[in-house]
Amino acid sequence: MTLADGTPLTPALGIGAFCELTLVAAGQCTEVPKVRPEAAGLLGCGVMAGLGAALHTGGVQPGDSVAVFGCGGVGCAAVAGARLAGATTIIGVDIDPRKLEWARDLGATQTVDSSREDPVAAVRAATGGFGADVVVEAVGRPEVLEQAFYARDLAGTVVQVGVPTPEMRFPDIPMIDFFGRGGALKPSWYGDCLPSRDFPSLIELYRRGRLDLDRFVSETIGLGDVEEAFARMGRGEVLRSVVVLS
Repeated sequence: MTLADGTPLTPALGIGAFCELTLVAAGQCTEVPKVRPEAAGLLGCGVMAGLGAALHTGGVQPGDSVAVFGCGGVGCAAVAGARLAGATTIIGVDIDPRKLEWARDLGATQTVDSSREDPVAAVRAATGGFGADVVVEAVGRPEVLEQAFYARDLAGTVVQVGVPTPEMRFPDIPMIDFFGRGGALKPSWYGDCLPSRDFPSLIELYRRGRLDLDRFVSETIGLGDVEEAFARMGRGEVLRSVVVLS
């Protein structure tokens, strides 16, 4: 399939999307308990990526301090994951006041508007000058990854779950800083998720009221509303728009 200008289109992740029916291998399906499908479907991508970035890749532990750079759908899911793991200090960083409000709703104990103040200094101030134990970069930009790197505790972990574009390059961090600061720097592909393990357990947490997946559903739409929904997401007006097939 191609666009009118000849640009080839390929199915997302090899399985396609935005259609009423699709054919997938049995191994790509995970059975979960019957719950509200609009909420359960969120585990198929962005929410799982953010939750897993905190829970699996970052290994957030009770009492940890966590900073999340970028508080869209994935970043807010990382905030929720940090809260679920028992982090006591959770700092949401963004330039959009609306997204910072979402982060507070989902468990951030404090927020930083990085258009108004230095986020590295703010995170360090919030953690007694040490930096956060786990820092999640959920934007996918080298300059934000650099901020995340310097906002991390010396023995802490930086997790990049934001997806960069192919032409982006690693930030210009002096090698002596990388070497001298210790800790860990990890990419997180889909939150290091194992669907057969994670989906049922997270759905059970949702059923027990410990994971508020409903809060991520900003709106439900039909297939014909997808393009405008993408525009709203691009403008930062929604966490997630969920397609419902009638």
